[in-house]
Amino acid sequence: MEEKNVESVISESKFIELLAATRNKDPQATVELLQLFNSDIRRLSQFIYLPPEDAASEIIIEFLEFLHSEE
Repeated sequence: MEEKNVESVISESKFIELLAATRNKDPQATVELLQLFNSDIRRLSQFIYLPPEDAASEIIIEFLEFLHSEE
């Protein structure tokens, strides 16, 4: 049996809602966005020369800073 890569998919409007709520300091929206990108964060952390937990933490910090930027 073939393994399938199952990832969360949301609509663009839902993503924009979550982004706006996160920028308005809604913790639930922030958690939802982090969960949405969790598999990408774990995958990318494999390519950083740090322990996986530290690499994931660095990615998450940068992601949160980006989400809360004014641009």
